Amino acid sequence: MTKTIDVQVNAQSIAAFKKGYPLILKDAVMNPEVLQEEGTLIRLVDKYRKFVAKGYFGHQNKGIGWVLTRDDNEEIDFAFFESKISSALARRESFFEDSETTAFRVFNGEGDGIGGLTIDYFDGYYMASWYSEGIYTLKHHVYGVLDKLVDYKAIYEKKRFDTKGQYIEQDDFVRGIPGDFPIIIKESGMNFAVDLNDGAMTGIFLDQRDVRKALRDKYSDGKHVLNTFSYTGAFSVSAALGGARETTSVDLAKRSLAKTIEQFSVNGIDYEAQNIKVMDVFDYFRYAKRHELKFDVVVLDPPSFARSKKYTFSTAKDYPALLEDAIAITEKNGIIIASTNNASFSMKKFKTFIDKGFADAGSRYKILEESSLPKDFRTNRDFPEFNYLKVVILQKLK
Repeated sequence: MTKTIDVQVNAQSIAAFKKGYPLILKDAVMNPEVLQEEGTLIRLVDKYRKFVAKGYFGHQNKGIGWVLTRDDNEEIDFAFFESKISSALARRESFFEDSETTAFRVFNGEGDGIGGLTIDYFDGYYMASWYSEGIYTLKHHVYGVLDKLVDYKAIYEKKRFDTKGQYIEQDDFVRGIPGDFPIIIKESGMNFAVDLNDGAMTGIFLDQRDVRKALRDKYSDGKHVLNTFSYTGAFSVSAALGGARETTSVDLAKRSLAKTIEQFSVNGIDYEAQNIKVMDVFDYFRYAKRHELKFDVVVLDPPSFARSKKYTFSTAKDYPALLEDAIAITEKNGIIIASTNNASFSMKKFKTFIDKGFADAGSRYKILEESSLPKDFRTNRDFPEFNYLKVVILQKLK
């Protein structure tokens, strides 16, 4: 049986927990010396030892654990995990029934009641991502529940926490029959190749599904589309399938070339008719300006933080300058898809970056649409900071 200890939390945090806030912040804890072993179940109590909530200890970003229940009598056991995962699966019933989309999120951390854990579905394969050593100690419950509730081909996992050098390369296969990767999944009728046993990435970011569909259906026909920080070229594929006359994909990672060719190929698109550049995006902006290249649509979806030999980039401080570079090579009345997955600032703050980028470029814009996480990435409406994705589709007016 997993050990449980009492952890005293301050009054300010108690008020937040009672409103449903799920993340246990380091500053909330009054007796941190009792927190020794990650995975320990913790009872949060006030200064009078009165029960507040129950959760687990596990370091993740700013937090040191997650609240799991506000019922002192509810055990954190197999039945608890079964209840949460079963409810999450039921909420995604319409996704399981959609033959046009065969990859989506089936469990989204705190949005489905267990912070630090996500589970994605890839056409019969399940992939669990663990964001702290603490939640990983409870993996036997999760895998046991999946054994009971779903008919899977195989289960894979990703450890997305620091293991102090002990975990370098490891087969991510957990159980079932190992997949013959890449497998081809569908998303809004488009094909994408994914590999669940190839390090941290799979080949597709599922949270951008709605944006890829919008690019294909509304903004690509007859256009030249520039996809920056293109990864495996998924946005470029969407644009090509939407009737783009040409796409240009730019990413610094050398493997992006082969991966992008693969994504075009599984959709029957002639990759040789597309432009795939392995180079720094900022160097490409300068190249495009020098050669007076202009694009009808520019996709800006950078990582929250990136480092190359020449640059250190952070969306929190550098997005306006990035946008200014993009504006310079966007046609008048052209489209810019501005996106970030940085959870450290709000949509309101992101829009101030957009304002600054256009002001610095001496340009004007209007917002055509904006969005955040898709429906399968369930979040709590009362705490928008956990809805990390911010996408604003803009039209350059001048």
